[in-house]
Amino acid sequence: MRRMRRRWITAALCALALFAPGSLTLASAAEDPGKAGQARLRVLTRNLYLGGDLAPVLAATSPQALVAAVTAVYANVQATNFPERAEALADEIAKSGPHLVGLQEAVLWRSQTPAGPGSATHVEYDFLQILLDALTARGKHYAAVASVVVGSDFEAPRSTPSGLQDIRLTDRDVLLARTDLPARVFSVANAQAATFQSHLPICRPVLGCPPNPPLQVRRGWVAADATLRGHTTRVVTTHLEPGSPTVQEAQADELLAGPLNTTLPTVLLGDLNSAAGGVGATPGTATQSHNKLLAAGFTDAWSRTRPRNPGFTCCQAPNLRNLTSSLTQRIDYVLYRGKITAVTTDRLGESRADRTPSGLWPSDHAGVRSVLRLR
Repeated sequence: MRRMRRRWITAALCALALFAPGSLTLASAAEDPGKAGQARLRVLTRNLYLGGDLAPVLAATSPQALVAAVTAVYANVQATNFPERAEALADEIAKSGPHLVGLQEAVLWRSQTPAGPGSATHVEYDFLQILLDALTARGKHYAAVASVVVGSDFEAPRSTPSGLQDIRLTDRDVLLARTDLPARVFSVANAQAATFQSHLPICRPVLGCPPNPPLQVRRGWVAADATLRGHTTRVVTTHLEPGSPTVQEAQADELLAGPLNTTLPTVLLGDLNSAAGGVGATPGTATQSHNKLLAAGFTDAWSRTRPRNPGFTCCQAPNLRNLTSSLTQRIDYVLYRGKITAVTTDRLGESRADRTPSGLWPSDHAGVRSVLRLR
């Protein structure tokens, strides 16, 4: 993203938490709505927006300033009302029916009252569960594949009328898969997840600096092998670092050497924080990550199907209440390689008509949806 969000505060552990890898078989009586024998994989990438801009927190120069910044940012998280936004996001998914959805910033907000030693465990907002519940209410059936990658996990105090309260942010990337199709039509196996070795250290006196360990912003990826009507495709979702071009490009290299290093046809979904060909690029986003992936044989589904449309996906105002869309960058992608052809690609959540009843954009990003023919 253009803003350094997602990085919460104090020296809490940055951890990788993997659900046990394995195979997820998807089964029900419902058939794929495509024509019999066709293999058209529908995919969606969606940055959910954690709910606030963390830049003021990172800029804090004293404990008092840190508490004030955390208090303001968490107030924005509450005001951007993810339960309400999840209704709009669930409508998007329900209407388009993707087989797989790559989610970024599917965060978990937790609290501890009063602030003090130990880690916050009381759940305030579980973005993943809230979205899954909204989908279930619409009669739609999705589940996270067997791996969910946990990136940064940070905790810091905020001020409340009754005293200080610890607020904890756990950042997650998730790959959702449909669970209402018979196994002969669609199944998912070989789920994997990992954090990148390359990460961004943040050195601020109030957050941590040598000789104390600096704050570390960690990111990662989730992957699985999806089989649609006998055609197997590796699908990967990720969220690359915006704060350092060097770190971000190293993470792209790790993707190419890791989950993207396969002979299977491959689809990459995600917020790469790397503007396409300089279109919409601003300082800090003009990195080579997108170009690296194209040079490795990937095709950009948007460029292939919508070459005359800039397709901007980022970013709305931090409070999500800007009346006119302020999307000016294209950093969210569906990329593919191998025996795959992009049939259609479009954006979701970019129109004023997509806003919630109270006037919130569904996210600060637009989603990107693509139909891919597996050859």
